[in-house]
Amino acid sequence: MAKLAVLGGGKMGEALIAGLLASGWRKPDEIVVTGRRPERLEDLAVAHGIETTTDNAGAVAGADVIVLAVKPQDIEALLADISAHVGEDQTVLSVVAAIPTDFIEERLSTSAPVVRAMPNTASTVHEGMAGIAAGRHASETHLGLAREVLENVGRVVTVPESSLDAVTAISGSGPAYFALLAEAMIEAGILLGLSREISTDLVIQTMFGSAKLLRDERMHPVELREMVTSPGGTTTRAIQVLEQSGVRAAFLNAIQAAMERSRELAGGEPEA
Repeated sequence: MAKLAVLGGGKMGEALIAGLLASGWRKPDEIVVTGRRPERLEDLAVAHGIETTTDNAGAVAGADVIVLAVKPQDIEALLADISAHVGEDQTVLSVVAAIPTDFIEERLSTSAPVVRAMPNTASTVHEGMAGIAAGRHASETHLGLAREVLENVGRVVTVPESSLDAVTAISGSGPAYFALLAEAMIEAGILLGLSREISTDLVIQTMFGSAKLLRDERMHPVELREMVTSPGGTTTRAIQVLEQSGVRAAFLNAIQAAMERSRELAGGEPEA
């Protein structure tokens, strides 16, 4: 099997590597990862038994999949480095935030197939959610290959590239929304007299269990809410206060704002 080149050995790059090795989809001698810091590359080599190098151009030679996993501000220099070495028989999978496929395609010297993905932070624990979209030269075969890579660290949906800003707003930024909710609930527990440790355990396990019910039992959120909410009970009172406080509208507005910001970043507006 041809090798897989991961250009960028940060958290997302390492999450993909760990997932691919754990699933057996790739063996250590079939993966090469690049980076700029030798000490980071040494850590990756020791942890995963893979080849590491600072030579991006050399890494892409002979790779069937090239994963772009650098920071957005580093992508242009990376593409200049590898452009002449990427062929049309290779699949380029970009997990670089806010960089559209045409930006990448215009900087490659061939019509290489490019697939853009928006995974989220939970990929680092192999419970990620990613949206993927095909560039103009990518076929269903290339999409399938990209899906195989990402399914080793979570779940994947295929969308038009125009929908990736919405994916970013929902699942890309989503862990932060749940973290904010968890933060608020933990603080509420402390105000009610619980220790921080106990309040944290109660909140995190409740969130985890609820997510498992929704996913594994294929429950609609309304079903779960109604299952817990009895007439005149504690949950009814709590939901009433949340609705009166405009929580639902606040989430709708927040996610809309996140999508608009994603579009701004994709259009080249710098991060603050």
